[in-house]
Amino acid sequence: MLVFDHVSKRYPNGYDALSDVSLSVDAGEFVFLTGPSGAGKSTLLKLINGVERSSQGQVHIAGQNITRLPARKIPTLRQSIGVVFQNHQLLFDRRVYDNVALPLLIAGMKPTDIGRRVRAALSKVGLTGREDDWPETLSGGEQQRVGIARAVVHRPPILLADEPTGNLDPDLSREIMSLFLQFSQLGVTVLIATHDLELVEAMPARRVQLQDGRMIAR
Repeated sequence: MLVFDHVSKRYPNGYDALSDVSLSVDAGEFVFLTGPSGAGKSTLLKLINGVERSSQGQVHIAGQNITRLPARKIPTLRQSIGVVFQNHQLLFDRRVYDNVALPLLIAGMKPTDIGRRVRAALSKVGLTGREDDWPETLSGGEQQRVGIARAVVHRPPILLADEPTGNLDPDLSREIMSLFLQFSQLGVTVLIATHDLELVEAMPARRVQLQDGRMIAR
């Protein structure tokens, strides 16, 4: 599903975020990316969804080399990838329904299909019946669940998460991670960047460790 072939990323200021990283992730695999701040975890995720481009090496997704993918094709690439952020990035002037529906609206889906997809996504994250709630009325854990519902509402084969439990207490963190595990068990390829080693060790998932942009364990 995902292949990094001797990938390096150097930013214009000369900073090497990744150096000669090779990694293969199977379809439906659950993988943790670990390492201290600045290890290259976020950069690796950004290379997958086209936010950044590699300086050297190649990135393949489902057999397609996306390293030099034309800019006009990046939106199509992102339709196959769901992204969950640490700070949720919800729109607080829109209700839960509209937040979750946003990717489908952008894709031009019919309203009747959007409603069905939104309700199904909210059901998967345990928020059935909360479509009309405003984000500010939700707890931090519930807001993160809305963010996850938005990431999976278009049924992507790949789900990326960058420190998704960074602002949550241990109990909520375990609940959120169990959701990611459920998606993996349904065949979704899940990559999660985190520094919470205690949580990582409690989960039945592969661990890839980065340090100073280099892979030191996989």
